[in-house]
Amino acid sequence: MPVPTPARTGGDVVAETLEALGATTVFGIPGQHALGLFDAVRRSGLRYAGSRTELNAAFAADGHARVTGTATPLLVSTGPGALQTLAGLQEAAASSVPVLGISSQIPSAGLGGVRHGYLHELPDQLASFRGVVKHARLVRHAAQIEPALTEAWEIALTAPCGPVWLEIPQDVLLAPATVPPVTSVSWSPRPPHPRPELVAETVRLLDGAQRPVILAGGGAARASAELLELAEKLRAPVVTTYGGKGAFPWEHPLSARSWLEDRHTTSFLADSDVLLVVGSGLGEMSTNYRTFRPTGTVIQVDADLAVLESNYPALGVHADARLLLRAVVSGVTARVPDGVAEERVRVLLERVRARFAEQDRDLEWQVLSALRSAVPDDTPTCWDMTILTYWAWPAWDPRGGPQLSAQGAGGLGYAFPAALGVAAAVDGPVLAVSGDGGAMYGISELAAAAQQGSRVVWLIVDDGGYGILREYMTDAFGEATGTELTRPDFAALAESFGVPATRTTPEALHADLVTAFASGGPHVVVLPTVLRTFAPTHSEQP
Repeated sequence: MPVPTPARTGGDVVAETLEALGATTVFGIPGQHALGLFDAVRRSGLRYAGSRTELNAAFAADGHARVTGTATPLLVSTGPGALQTLAGLQEAAASSVPVLGISSQIPSAGLGGVRHGYLHELPDQLASFRGVVKHARLVRHAAQIEPALTEAWEIALTAPCGPVWLEIPQDVLLAPATVPPVTSVSWSPRPPHPRPELVAETVRLLDGAQRPVILAGGGAARASAELLELAEKLRAPVVTTYGGKGAFPWEHPLSARSWLEDRHTTSFLADSDVLLVVGSGLGEMSTNYRTFRPTGTVIQVDADLAVLESNYPALGVHADARLLLRAVVSGVTARVPDGVAEERVRVLLERVRARFAEQDRDLEWQVLSALRSAVPDDTPTCWDMTILTYWAWPAWDPRGGPQLSAQGAGGLGYAFPAALGVAAAVDGPVLAVSGDGGAMYGISELAAAAQQGSRVVWLIVDDGGYGILREYMTDAFGEATGTELTRPDFAALAESFGVPATRTTPEALHADLVTAFASGGPHVVVLPTVLRTFAPTHSEQP
């Protein structure tokens, strides 16, 4: 007997609208109130990539959105399911990532406390998200679904990008649709255009500078061509923040790289007579824990109005980075290359190398070097909050591959689920790096990796606990508390999920990683070793 075609529902309107907006993949976990939504996804052209916890689904959507540059839907159920996404959405908000959260709600009859006793009921679920996301809305009728989704999509992708949140009651998702099928929608992000007089003043200051320097943050990531053109025209060295890695060619003679927690780089930035800050809020990590003391003029360009001059006095320019850089490039006077700026960069990097040569960190350099030489060029990498990441933030050469981390909010467990989200968007392998503490947050996603055949190589550095917290607490108090952990046999655990695993050593790491990347599917590499962070220099004034 043929299966009857179900009537279109509110869930179908959601799926139709997402497809019309350009979504191809959705992440999340079904739940009782959201069944109508997930059934509609099954009947649609959308690809569903499931996770094992809502937090990990949020991290996966975050990773997918970062590499695609567009909004990524995250579908979850009411109450506990929705609330578990909050840490992931906080990271998306801190890193300006356009995640489109869509949650079910209890039936309409119970909203506003009219009736009580519904499963998963919260007095005001929407209130839990308003302080985290850019935009939050409750949809009450099928006719509101397409306009609300289109509005949210546009807001998520309007600079500064960020997560948004919609809630739709169970009965609205299940009820027959009262609107015709959604086949096309109209939306357009609204990038802030720089005011002409601010462009003119920026050009005037840069043309008059003797030692201009550019600090490129995450907001410059999608303006790399304009950034390169401006740097070469001005002969201006470029320092990238950790979030801005990849915005400027690593090996370029004007690349001063990303040694932000180094007093020599801090001094280099402070000594510029004009510092053009593009897409950075000048927070504590970008300013060497606020030891940066500029001696010249700071020009701060950002699409996020809230960060302008929030930490340092500056000529604040509210603008999209690409639009501002494009305008400034056409206005500044090209300088004759004389090698002076390149020599300043060479001396800076030589001083940084000399400082590290004084430290006993041969093992850390060995591990990082083995990892870099084994990872194919253009491979996206995802990093958890672990000691090896603290090295990778300044030292990793992206070589064309996006470098993603939870540096925005700093939560544990980001790397592996984010890598699964990335793997759903790219045709090639992905690297995830975790410590053993952070790995336990995402260990259940080994099941998702096996089920989806994701080409993720997951390196777990097993040092027996929360390594970075162990160092912090020992340095501050003489001993650590709560940092030592009982762990599973990660390799055996991975293999129990059907994921191949390798136990390695620092000496064998390169060869074992090469084999893992050649496997064509998920692979776990476990490295039992204790790494140390580099000696801090932020206590020294520049």
